[in-house]
Amino acid sequence: MPHSKRWALDPVMMMFAALAVAIALTWVIPSGEYQRKGGSETALVVPGTYQQSAKLVSLDALWPAPSKTGSGKTESSQPAVIVPVSPAALVTAIPAGLAKSSGLIFMILLLGGMFGVLRTSGALDAGIERLLAITGGRLGVVTPVVMIAVSAGSTFLGLISEYLLIIPIVVALAERMGRSRLYGFAMLTLAAKVGYLASVTNPVALLIAQPIVGVPVFSGALFRFVVWCLLLALAIGVVLRLGHSNTHQEVACNDTPLSKRHLTVLLIVGITVGLLIYGSSALGWRDLQFASLFVVSGVAMGIAADMTPRAGAHAFVDGMKSMMLAALLIGMARGVELVLRDGHILDTIIAWASGHVAHLPAVIVAPLVMGFEMFLTLLIPSTSAKAALSIPILAPIAASAGVSGQTTVLAFLFGNGLVNMFAPTSGMLLAYLATANIGYGTWFRFVLPLFLFFTVVCIAATMLAVVLSY
Repeated sequence: MPHSKRWALDPVMMMFAALAVAIALTWVIPSGEYQRKGGSETALVVPGTYQQSAKLVSLDALWPAPSKTGSGKTESSQPAVIVPVSPAALVTAIPAGLAKSSGLIFMILLLGGMFGVLRTSGALDAGIERLLAITGGRLGVVTPVVMIAVSAGSTFLGLISEYLLIIPIVVALAERMGRSRLYGFAMLTLAAKVGYLASVTNPVALLIAQPIVGVPVFSGALFRFVVWCLLLALAIGVVLRLGHSNTHQEVACNDTPLSKRHLTVLLIVGITVGLLIYGSSALGWRDLQFASLFVVSGVAMGIAADMTPRAGAHAFVDGMKSMMLAALLIGMARGVELVLRDGHILDTIIAWASGHVAHLPAVIVAPLVMGFEMFLTLLIPSTSAKAALSIPILAPIAASAGVSGQTTVLAFLFGNGLVNMFAPTSGMLLAYLATANIGYGTWFRFVLPLFLFFTVVCIAATMLAVVLSY
């Protein structure tokens, strides 16, 4: 076995390592909690109410109590005496995480089933051929158009899980243009991540974060729009450079018109994408509704492609099988968060950080808030849960140093978006990678230099925001 293959970053092993680290932290970090305004994981904490709890560190904690580890309880149900999370959580947290993420997992499995039907129909390959014929296979046309469209959906509408639907399409498009799978994956993923990072009018982030700091929802969009344009231009340039460095072949375009069957199947795909966007933004659809939509779409595609029921069912099941790794990784990532919550150490980390950013100059506090949000994103990839936990604590401290609420939200968005470009605990990123059949190590080596450069740009942007009294 080649040395590089032997030491490649395997996502399942990385998740086991993350679980082990999370368990170890519950043994060394004191436990405590803030009071909350509700009982859910996204309930807002009450600033100034942190209290450290008694923690019993003993050999008895090596064996899990029936009510511990993987229960998914929030800090509001904290017992009188805390015990560290048992090492047995290395395995028990996985099924617990799978259960807590069941909605997302079902959605991804059924998405794979729908794509199994789409691929078997032949419409995907035919559609890509037609697109290449229209554009002449020119990277300079296809890449910016795809990236601007994807990033706009992310930054203006908050789309992210919805893009799982088109990852195989974009990857197949890149391969047909003679580029690597990584090129197609980067084309979509960087665009989506940059959009989420800037969050010009992203309702998922802003509807929670901005009311906490007392500024109107969607206000301050112009500054974020400028940041989005800058970062997206840089991302497009990086992807185009990657495309020119891994050309495999010249593209010979087939100008054959689409058949009626293929056109009907692709029309169903377009309708599905439209329903995803409308359902999530206007009807409040979430994972289970999306999953149901994928089942209906898969059946409709099979009928449109004139498949027999047996062939359609086999194609659907084969597609679901291709998503099994993604489902496992999502459950393991959620298990890491459950371990940290069961150990009651997240509030302690927040309290410690808040005490170290006070009494510093505003131009320093803003990047520090961003840096802390970056660290917290490794522990809690969820944007809404992280906002409810951290912003109520950090915002008043930042304000006492002269940092406006708007800039605090900006620092939160940057910290959240930057780390989610590569966070090994992000179930959604792992699902992206599994859907595209891209190794985590391959993506990490590609995105790390860009992450570091983007971090410098975002630090400069937060400091500029302070100077401009944003």
